[in-house]
Amino acid sequence: MMAAAAAAAAAARRSFLASSTFLRTRRHISTASPPQHPNPLAADILRLLSAAPSWTPDLAGAVSSSLSAAPAAASDVVVPVLRALKNPVLAAPFFLLASSASSPHPLPADAYNAVLPFLSHDLAALEKVLEEMSVLGYGLPSPACADLVATLVRARRLDDAQRAIGVMRRLKFRPAFSAYTVLIGALAEARQPERALELLRQMQEVGYEVGVPLFTTLVRALAREGRVGGALELVDEVKGSCLEPDNVLYNVCIDCFGKAGNVDMAWKFFHELKAQGLRPDDVSYTSMISVLCKAGRLDEAEELFGQMEAERAVPSAYAYTTMIMGYGSAGRFEDAYKLLDRLRDRGCIPSVVSFNSILTCLGKKRKVDEALSLFDAMKKDAEPNSSTYNIIIDMLCLAGRVEEAYKIRDEMEHAGLFPNLLTLNIMVDRLCKAKKLEEAYTIFESAGQKGCNPNSVTYCSLIDGLGKKGKVDDAYRLFEKMLDAGYNANPVVYTSLIRNFFINGRKEDGHKIFKEMKRRGCQPDLTLLNTYMDCVFKAGDVEKGRMIFEDIKGYGFLPDVRSYSILIHGLTKAGQARETSNIFQAMKHQGFVLDARAYNAVVDGFCKSGKVDKAYEVLEEMKVKRVPPTVATYGSIIDGLAKIDRLDEAYMLFEEAKSKGIELNFIVYSSLIDGFGKVGRIDEAYLILEEMMKKGLTPNVYTWNSLMDALVKAEEINEALICFQSMKEMKCSPNTYTYSILINGLCRAQKYNKAFVFWQEMQKQGLVPNVVTYTTMISGLAKVGNITDACSLFERFKANGGIPDAASFNALIEGMSNANRAIEAYQVFEETRLRGCRINVKACISLLDALNKAECLEQAAVVGAVLREIAKSQHASRSL
Repeated sequence: MMAAAAAAAAAARRSFLASSTFLRTRRHISTASPPQHPNPLAADILRLLSAAPSWTPDLAGAVSSSLSAAPAAASDVVVPVLRALKNPVLAAPFFLLASSASSPHPLPADAYNAVLPFLSHDLAALEKVLEEMSVLGYGLPSPACADLVATLVRARRLDDAQRAIGVMRRLKFRPAFSAYTVLIGALAEARQPERALELLRQMQEVGYEVGVPLFTTLVRALAREGRVGGALELVDEVKGSCLEPDNVLYNVCIDCFGKAGNVDMAWKFFHELKAQGLRPDDVSYTSMISVLCKAGRLDEAEELFGQMEAERAVPSAYAYTTMIMGYGSAGRFEDAYKLLDRLRDRGCIPSVVSFNSILTCLGKKRKVDEALSLFDAMKKDAEPNSSTYNIIIDMLCLAGRVEEAYKIRDEMEHAGLFPNLLTLNIMVDRLCKAKKLEEAYTIFESAGQKGCNPNSVTYCSLIDGLGKKGKVDDAYRLFEKMLDAGYNANPVVYTSLIRNFFINGRKEDGHKIFKEMKRRGCQPDLTLLNTYMDCVFKAGDVEKGRMIFEDIKGYGFLPDVRSYSILIHGLTKAGQARETSNIFQAMKHQGFVLDARAYNAVVDGFCKSGKVDKAYEVLEEMKVKRVPPTVATYGSIIDGLAKIDRLDEAYMLFEEAKSKGIELNFIVYSSLIDGFGKVGRIDEAYLILEEMMKKGLTPNVYTWNSLMDALVKAEEINEALICFQSMKEMKCSPNTYTYSILINGLCRAQKYNKAFVFWQEMQKQGLVPNVVTYTTMISGLAKVGNITDACSLFERFKANGGIPDAASFNALIEGMSNANRAIEAYQVFEETRLRGCRINVKACISLLDALNKAECLEQAAVVGAVLREIAKSQHASRSL
């Protein structure tokens, strides 16, 4: 029996070996020669498909004829043809034709699985194929689903990938787990966190367990877009579920919330990480130190760095570099150098990255010579790399030291680090920023000779440089040259063109550029839309600005902090500041972390709408949230308080700003001078002016006008004239309002001839008088009997489209009457009545006397009747 069993086993072994040999032989044959198609129908169809570049009616007819010859064999043909097909575009139409030809016998599941990888080219066909699979009860293989979505994502067709998943769900298929994760990651990377979050919720709906890594991806995406509230909700969701937050999640929270400006929240996560029993790693410490340094909280950063050093036997080079960068950004270069020495003392040679960090900071502080000294000294520890040379070239070009930049570039070549496209772009961009366009253009033109052809970035820098110099037509011609060179225009270059056309007063051309961008199929980004909106508001088109704000969502973006800030600023400048409160609440509801610029727009809006107390509350909120108020913050509130005569509060805020080391500008000083002047506190206004000039600030025309207006109202016209003389000595040109103030003051002081001298001087300066100046001067000349000049001025005023007021008419009537020009005075009297202006009693009495003297009895009767009517109305009003 045992022998029989052994014999059976040997026979089985021989059978298995024979089978293995056959398989090995087949594998060897298949790798050695092209696949064979024993099915002649499959070979025939494949020959037809291989010869055609695209699906045509003729090809469809030929394939249909082949399939109709043996309809029952259609199911055996599809899989081998699809596996051998080279042109993916033909797969979908062939499959659908084969599916139709096999009716009423459906194609097998393998055939459907074989066509799925090809359907990324034709989503309409994908929908049809999935519908057939659903009807036939076939399942959707996870690998095929994942490959399809991954293919669409790789092609950056994110909308199509989401649509494909939507079709699968509608037809009751369960999309693969990896299909979701790949698309969520891509949407997060594309800064579309809302769509990514929607897919995460779908995953949960279909029963997938979402892990911490996916939540981390979405937290990062939401926080990066300033959606702090949404990010926090996801973190809370992780904590509230059975999931355990890990170091990666906490590190992302620290980094993202810190970058979003919410330093206290970043601190909270750092401490929570330790409270959860996790140990902060190098990334945790470095991220938190970086956040504190960027927020200017260096003392806390130093303390945390000290803790990390105490815990680590081996220093973290990245943490040292971050702390060095923090010192450099704060201008504390001695501390940065000491930290380099400490790194050496701990047995580590400072890396080129550490030196590059300090060099970058020196460049930002414009300490070019110190940077060059460090560049020479660093060579003892680290070999400069391409970034090092580019940093030095960058700062030299920005400082306009072009020859030295060329020498560093040559040194870079001798070191075997040939200047690359980045070097070219840095030189062109920085020279444009330094307004050295000729040098930038020379480098641009000669780049090709050095084997480094410009790219779209190079063109963009030069186009922007030309535009900022006011050469917008040259900029546009270079833009066309860029297109002719085969480079696609991107939102960056369109942003530059739109902004510069608007700045140069050519708003219609700016609008045309935006339309041209859409016509060329270039989608705007959020920066472009914000810039366009800002330009439109500044051009005075408020409704168009509002429309662009509303259109942001239509382009697939959500308005960010800058969008809202521009909206508030634009509405405030247009006199619609009352909407500030609602917009501010909307920003807070969206969970935005506001920066100083956004807060300043809100503060200015509240002040302009008279809600100064609200502005005060925002200032206090800034302090609580550790957003340092700027000169603009204090300036808006001081101006708002001064305008409503709360001058003591304004002055206290003025002193607070100075105590914080904020450099106040002439606008803030002028607001206080104007405020004190309007309430007659001239001495205090003078003290503010004196302090302003001691600070090295030059008063502008608004400052002088504020002071002179206050002096005129205080009937100190001689002092006002001294101010006017000082103003001219300081090379500050008077404007229309300046002369109006002085002419008014001189007329009030009955110095009419002196006022007329200023009037003539104003005309010589080419300044156009306003209504107040005209009426003041006409009245003044008439009162001193200079009727000829008064009449001439009166007629000129009307010829220029001016509308005289009652004061002008009455003064002219009285003056003409006193000069015995009764008939002319009566003509002005009639014009006054026709215009509906009120005639006073004194003018009527003067005219009546003049008419009686000239024996113009008929006209005198009319004036007498008017005088009686005036007396009756005055008597009636007194009786009431």
